[in-house]
Amino acid sequence: MINVALIEPEIPPNTGNIARLCAATRVPLHIVGATGFRLDDRAVKRAGLDYWPEVILQRHADLQSLRASLTTSRFLFLSTKAERSYHQWSFRPDDCLVFGRETRGLPEELLRDNWEHCLRIPMPNPRIRSLNLATAVAIVLYEALKQTNQF
Repeated sequence: MINVALIEPEIPPNTGNIARLCAATRVPLHIVGATGFRLDDRAVKRAGLDYWPEVILQRHADLQSLRASLTTSRFLFLSTKAERSYHQWSFRPDDCLVFGRETRGLPEELLRDNWEHCLRIPMPNPRIRSLNLATAVAIVLYEALKQTNQF
């Protein structure tokens, strides 16, 4: 099954929207590291509404812990810095889609060490730095689910 991982998310409503998306698609959501907010924060709950009981949520102290819990998964790292577009990728059912912080993305060292598994979402307007995190997760998750017939 496809998994979504958020590394140190910073904005409660984004996390809530992603949690709702994961609940709707029955995709496990992994929160890695510190969030800077509590997952029972009112803004997170409001974005997820009454769907929180449907979220398959796992917390991990760090990326190593995430990897240890998903031993058969291939990790794909989403970044505006990547060269390969997500729609040029062949997703597998056990892929884990990894997204970074809203303000900084994923660490440069992590991207360099995993460059062959780094993907981006094309944005024709070069003046736009990035997409909203919840939007980016939705775009890539639905493509992965479509390719792997998980609907």
